[in-house]
Amino acid sequence: MNLSTNPNPKPSAFPSPRSALWGGFREAAGVPMLVMGASFVGFGSMLHALNWSVWEALYSSLSTWALPGQIAMADMAYSGAPLMAIVLSVAFINARLLPLAASLLPHIRQPGVQEWKYYTVSMLVAATSWVGTMRRLPDLAPDQRLSYLTGYGLLLYGSSLIATVIGFYLSGQVPQHITLALVFLNPLYFMLLFLFDLHNRSKVMALVFGAILGPMLFLIAPDWSLIITGLAGGTAAWALGQTKWGKKGLNRD
Repeated sequence: MNLSTNPNPKPSAFPSPRSALWGGFREAAGVPMLVMGASFVGFGSMLHALNWSVWEALYSSLSTWALPGQIAMADMAYSGAPLMAIVLSVAFINARLLPLAASLLPHIRQPGVQEWKYYTVSMLVAATSWVGTMRRLPDLAPDQRLSYLTGYGLLLYGSSLIATVIGFYLSGQVPQHITLALVFLNPLYFMLLFLFDLHNRSKVMALVFGAILGPMLFLIAPDWSLIITGLAGGTAAWALGQTKWGKKGLNRD
């Protein structure tokens, strides 16, 4: 879908970039914020159980804001892993955000906008903000897209910090198995969002391959199962999307 050269653009969802900023706030302040917040409540509770301080927990979310990497860091630090191993593991895990930012930012670029603003707003690109913004792009004027992403991402980012602190102090008040289960709400929500686009055959096949390969590879190589599943399943789904069968599904309205 070429958003920048649509010959028959629809009227924009907002009258101005400023209203698009507040529109991003409003539209993130529902299920996206609740799901992400619940996940960070679980994360904060987990760090309390690992004897972190509330300031360390808050700094983790403030500086990283990528829950899988944060969980890996906390778990490896608790088990006494070397610092370099922790750094490399977190870097590899968070590299998943690079293609999200790379696919989104070209659609929000505007003439005259300073480069540092794009680098700054790219820090707000998480799986949830990426999905929410990408689905809204066709309804936004080109000069409103950066503002919308900023509003959407800032609300999710800020609420995650608050949720981390809440989860930290809730630890002990709520059963641990419940608070830890909250961590998995966000990836589950991200997966369910894919189901809204079932005519996209490559997305459907990515879910199918992941569901099949993930449990199977975990039994064979638990330490590498997630990486291999993502690489093999995602590549196979992309390859099928390039075939006539896959493109037929992609082009259907």
